Amino acid sequence: MYGFTSGAMGMRCLLLFGSLLQLAQAHAQSGPNDSAAVSPDRLIGYSFANDAYFRTDYYFTQGMTLNVVHPGLRHSPVNRVLLRPRAGSTSYFGVRLRYDGFTPLRIQDPFIRVGDRPYASYIYAALYRMANNPSRRQRLTSAVNLGFIGPAAGAKGFQTTLHEWLGAPTPRGWDYQVQNDVVLGYQLGAEKQLAAVGRLAELIGTADASLGTLYTYASAGGLLRVGKLNPYFQNLGLTSRTNRARLRKFQLYAQARTEARLIGYDATLQGGLLNRHNSYTLSANQVKRGVLRSSAGLVVAYGGVSVETSAAFVSPEFDGARRHKWVQFGLEAAF
Repeated sequence: MYGFTSGAMGMRCLLLFGSLLQLAQAHAQSGPNDSAAVSPDRLIGYSFANDAYFRTDYYFTQGMTLNVVHPGLRHSPVNRVLLRPRAGSTSYFGVRLRYDGFTPLRIQDPFIRVGDRPYASYIYAALYRMANNPSRRQRLTSAVNLGFIGPAAGAKGFQTTLHEWLGAPTPRGWDYQVQNDVVLGYQLGAEKQLAAVGRLAELIGTADASLGTLYTYASAGGLLRVGKLNPYFQNLGLTSRTNRARLRKFQLYAQARTEARLIGYDATLQGGLLNRHNSYTLSANQVKRGVLRSSAGLVVAYGGVSVETSAAFVSPEFDGARRHKWVQFGLEAAF
C-alpha cells in the first residue's frame, strides 16, 4: 500500500514540476531583454558544516558547498527556464555544488535501526539566477537543481576515511543507505526588507519553495543583521574592486536566520521518488510536516574577502527524532 501511495505522490510531483518549468519558460520567453542588467561581479565561496563541534555524530553529520557567481554563466541554456527580473533589477548568475550526508543516532550498529533516520547522502548542482533590486530592496531567486542521491555521492568512503584519520568510531550501516536516484528540482526564493536602522541593522523577510525529487517544501522566515555592514541589497555581500566605491571596506556584524518549513517530501528520509528499491526508509506518516530551522553567526569582511561562522539548529524531522544542531564555516572572495 505504501509503495502505491509513494508512486502516486511521485507522479504528481513530476507533473507539477513539469508544469512549473513550462510556466517559468513562458515567463522567460515573454520577458524583456535584460542582457545589459548583468552584474560584472565574480565571486567564489566554500563552506563546510559538521555536527562534531557539538560532540554529536548523527542526523545531518557533514556537508560542503562550493559556490561560483560569474557573468559568463548568463549564457547557460538552463537560464531559459529561470525567471527574468523586473526593470531596475541586476542579475547575478551562479552555480552551487552541494554535498550533504545523514546518519542515524548510532553509526556503530551494523544493522538497520528501525524507526531511526536512514543513512543518506546526495550531491547536486544548483544553477541559479538572482534578480537583485536595490531601489525596491528586494531579491528574487530561481534555480534548477540537478544531481543524484545515493551511494554514488561517496559518503560511505568519505565518512569512513575521515573517522579513521580522527580515530572516531567506524560507521557500519552505510550498506543500508538510500539507493541511487536522480535529483531534479526547481526552486524559487524571495527576500524583502521589512525594516532598517541606517547601516546598523536590517530585518529581511524571506520566502522559499522547492518542488523536486529531493525536497518538496514551502517556507517563510526572516533574517536579522546587526553591526557594521553594507546594505543587504546593495550586492551579494561582496563585490568586485571596481564596484566598491561608497561601500564600507570593513564589515563586522552578527546575523540570525529563522524559517518555518512545511514539508511535502524528503528523499533523505523517504527515499528517491523513482527508485523504490531501498533496504530501509521512513513512511510518509513518520515524517514531520512542520519543521523549524534557524541559525546565528558572525561575519567578518574586508575588501573582497569574507569569513563566516555560524551555528545551525533544526527541530525534529520525524517521529521520535531529537532536535539537532551543527556548526558551519564559510569563506568567500570576490575576484
